[in-house]
Amino acid sequence: MENNSKKVKRTVLSSMEEVISLARKYSLEPEFYEKAAAALKHISKTLNLTKDEAMLLSFFIEMSSRSRIWISGIAEMINVSNIRMITMLNVADGLIEKGFVTSHASGKDERYYSVPTNVVNSIRQNLPVTPVKMTDLTVDEFFDRLGEIFEDDDILFHERVEMLENLVESNMHLPYCKTIEKYNLSSVDYLLVNVFASRLINEDDDIIGTHNWEDYMISKSQVRRVLRSLKNGTSQLIKDGIFETKVDEGMRDPNYYHLTDAAKEALFPDIELVESTEADDKHLTSYTTFSPKHLFYAPHIQSQIDRLAELLQQDQFKNVTDRLSENGMRKGFACLFYGSPGTGKTETVNQLARMTGRDVLMVDVSQIKSCWVGESEKNIKATFDRYRKYVKEKEVAPILLFNEADAVLGIRQEGAQRAVDKMENSIQNIILQEMETLEGIMIATTNLTCNLDKAFERRFIYKIEFERPTLEAKQQIWKAMIPSLSDAFAHSLAKEFDLSGGQIENVARKRTVELILSGEEPSEEKIREYCMGEMVNSKQDKRVKIGF
Repeated sequence: MENNSKKVKRTVLSSMEEVISLARKYSLEPEFYEKAAAALKHISKTLNLTKDEAMLLSFFIEMSSRSRIWISGIAEMINVSNIRMITMLNVADGLIEKGFVTSHASGKDERYYSVPTNVVNSIRQNLPVTPVKMTDLTVDEFFDRLGEIFEDDDILFHERVEMLENLVESNMHLPYCKTIEKYNLSSVDYLLVNVFASRLINEDDDIIGTHNWEDYMISKSQVRRVLRSLKNGTSQLIKDGIFETKVDEGMRDPNYYHLTDAAKEALFPDIELVESTEADDKHLTSYTTFSPKHLFYAPHIQSQIDRLAELLQQDQFKNVTDRLSENGMRKGFACLFYGSPGTGKTETVNQLARMTGRDVLMVDVSQIKSCWVGESEKNIKATFDRYRKYVKEKEVAPILLFNEADAVLGIRQEGAQRAVDKMENSIQNIILQEMETLEGIMIATTNLTCNLDKAFERRFIYKIEFERPTLEAKQQIWKAMIPSLSDAFAHSLAKEFDLSGGQIENVARKRTVELILSGEEPSEEKIREYCMGEMVNSKQDKRVKIGF
C-alpha cells in the first residue's frame, strides 16, 4: 500500500513548541537535551543562536504574552529551581545583546524581561527574524525604535504603553528616558508625551492635533476626555508645563498642542533642535505680493507718507534706531493711520512694505478676541511674541499691522465691571506695555469712530489722518480707475459724488463686470447709478482730530 503522507516541514515555532513540551515533561534533565536535540539544532541554525540561547528563547516566546517575564516564572513553568535558572543569566545576556530579548530593572532592583513585538510576530508567522536592539541605544537608535512603536496600528493601548515603558526603562542612560520617568505620568499622558516626542524628532512636527494620537486610545470617549482636559487646562500635562496650546497668527488654537520650550530643554538636552522659521513664515505676507498702485493724497498727507517711506528704508531705519538707542530712547516706531473707510490706509501700508522690502504680519483684532476667558490676552501676547521672533531672526524687520484697530484704541473703561469691559482693558494694557518696549515697526489703522485713548496717542510717534480726497484728487482717481472716461465726465463725477478712493474703485469694478457680461460700455447714466449705490447709507464721519 502506497504511503501518501508527507513529512511536516519543521518551523522555528513548531521546534519551540517541541522544546517547551519536552522541558515541561523532563525539566532540564539529560533526557530533555537528548530528545530536544533536533529541535534545538533547527532553532539555533535558523536564528544563528547557541543551543542554550535557542532553548531559553523558546521559554521567553512561550511567555511573551506577558509584559514582564521573570526568571522565576520560567523556573516554575518547567519545574526547576530558581538557582538552576539563575545559572542561565549569562545566556539571557547573549539574547539581549543579539536583540531577541530586552531586560528591565524593577523597583526592587530585580530584573525582568520582554520579547520585542517584531521578534514574536516573525517567529509566529515563520518569517525571517531580524532582531532589533532595544537596550543601551544611542539617541538616534532610541528615537528610531520609538517611532516604530507608533507605526503598528493593531497594537492595543496597554500593550503600546508597556512597549514604551520597556523601551524607556531599557535606556535610562539617555536624558530623555530619565526625564520622562521623573514626570510620573498616567498611562494616557505617558503615551501622549512619547507621541509628541516621536513626531518632533522623527517627523519634525511640532504641532500635534487629535488625529496624531486618537488611534492609539482605547475609545472615542477616552479621546474626548483627553481633549477636554487639555482645552480646559485640567490636564496634568498643561499644569506641569509639558504641553501648551499652539499659537497660529496670534491666536491660540485649542485643537493643536506642542511641547513647551521648558519640556524640550529637559527632554532633549543632547539633541540640537533646529527651529524652522520657514514654517512660521506662513504668518507673514511677503512684500513681493503687493503690486505697485498709484495712490492719490492731498499734498500735506503725501509729504508725511514720503517722509515715513524714507525712514523705513533699511539703511536709514538702522541708522536712526541706532542713534535713538545711543541716546537712551525707545527704538520702535509706532504709527497710526486714521480716517474714513476707503481712504487708502491699508493700501498705503502695503505700498510702504513693497517700497521698503518689509514683509507684513497682519493682526485681525476681531479674530484675536476670544470668547474664552483669558484667551484674548494670551492671543495678543502671542502676537507680540511672534513679532519679536521675526524682528530678531529677519535681516529686515517686518511691519506689525493692526488693521481696523478701532476696538482696541478707544478710551479704556474706568472701574470696569463687565467681563467684556475688563477683557478690553486687559488687551489695551498689554498693547500699551508692548509698545513701550517695541523694537521694529507697528502700524495701526482705524476709522476712529471713537476717541483715541490718550495713552495710545502718546505712544504713536507718527499719526497721519487720511482725509477724504479733494475734488482734484477724486478726478485723478476716476481717470486712473477708468482711463476711458473723458476729463469732463471725470470732473463731473468728482464734483457730484463725494466718494472715497475705495468707493470709486467699487464703481470701476461694477463697470468692468457690466462690460464683460454685456460686451458694451456702460452709459454715463449707468455709472451715475453705480455712484448713487455707493452713497446709500453713507455717513460723513465726525472724527476727533488728533495732532501729527
